[in-house]
Amino acid sequence: MDNRLLEDFLGYLAVERGASSHTISAYKGDLTAYLAHLAERSVSPLDATRDDVVAFMSLLQSKGMAASTVERKIAAVKSFHAYLVREGFTESHPTIDVTLPKVPARLPDVISIEDANRLLSQPFPEGPVGYRDRAVLETLYGCGLRVSELTGLDLKDLDLEAGFIRVLGKGGKERLVPIAGEAVEAMSDYLQHGRPYLRAKKATTRQDPNAVFLNMRGGRFTRQAVFGIVRDYGAKVGLQLHPHTLRHSFATHMLQGGAELRALQEMLGHADISTTQVYTHVDRTHVREEYLTTHPRARMR
Repeated sequence: MDNRLLEDFLGYLAVERGASSHTISAYKGDLTAYLAHLAERSVSPLDATRDDVVAFMSLLQSKGMAASTVERKIAAVKSFHAYLVREGFTESHPTIDVTLPKVPARLPDVISIEDANRLLSQPFPEGPVGYRDRAVLETLYGCGLRVSELTGLDLKDLDLEAGFIRVLGKGGKERLVPIAGEAVEAMSDYLQHGRPYLRAKKATTRQDPNAVFLNMRGGRFTRQAVFGIVRDYGAKVGLQLHPHTLRHSFATHMLQGGAELRALQEMLGHADISTTQVYTHVDRTHVREEYLTTHPRARMR
């Protein structure tokens, strides 16, 4: 019974909420642990009380988990119980009065404009891989994309002449993101001199003719591969980098250049502007300008 309720909830997340496979996997792991906790207490999720939920939270904290991790797991439990009530499985909602643990405020990691220029101006290997790697880094920083958004790009999503790319963000929401200057140049070079040579000569099931970024076998580039590129090229110029650092740096540098918060919210694909406001710690000393003048690498050499 408990497993069926969990599967029903996960199906709801996938179909009605459009959650990604990564999100669904995270929910499944968190809720499997929660259901195991209830089973040890001989309690069904339909009859769980506030004490059961608080005991689960205490158990997580006793294992030394970070406050942010505990918060995520309890948020999953809250969503699960809200679903059970909404669908009429039970009238009991044990998490209404449960307070999530406080997570210390943490500003996103960013690099300076000078460091971004050092990263992107370093020599890239000659040949298709070099063209691809440069395009990956320029697009991450030049457009502020998430890794999943970058790897999910298809050729039909690119309109370099108009200066936009279509991005599929969280929850399957589409948005148009500006692309200009160095990022357009790098993408154009890759499409002309890199991508055609990364497609295997012999057709295989691993090939993806629609994907923008390809591996050496012609398949769609993976998240792990992007992490590796960012890490390795960062190390070459003395930087410890994560792909999300480039997204945070994009947002911070845009605000430093005078970009409007609402416009930045649209570019980043944030549903709530409060998420974007974390970047307002930067010193906004310049007048508001449009994208081409605010982003440091939107100016062609």
